[in-house]
Amino acid sequence: MTKLTVIFAAIAAVSVSAGSALAQDAAAGEKVFLKCKACHQVGEGAKNAVGPVLNGLIGRKSGSVEGYSYSEANKSSGITWDEATFKDYIKNPKAKIPGTKMIFPGLTNQADIDNVTAYLKQFDATGKKS
Repeated sequence: MTKLTVIFAAIAAVSVSAGSALAQDAAAGEKVFLKCKACHQVGEGAKNAVGPVLNGLIGRKSGSVEGYSYSEANKSSGITWDEATFKDYIKNPKAKIPGTKMIFPGLTNQADIDNVTAYLKQFDATGKKS
């Protein structure tokens, strides 16, 4: 391996690491979540509001938060939320689940989508940050 090859490999590794770190920024996601906060709560003590609590979202079946009155479309969607599914949903909720009660038009900026996903992923089902 030449010295130049090692340098390029090191630069590439740093770029990938930096890109991954920038791809999902939970602190920035907390700011994006302000758009969601009108209807949703997250964290310890969160309660259902206009929308369901978002604690433990990743890995949870759609329409399954106890005490929240979901649309039939949401309950019968068959979705189990993972990162990819949530990111697709939050771009245009009504397109992903036609008939959902969610009136939010969606997020269009990919960085916002990635960041709010990182923010929500921090909260387990009890609202504690991991």
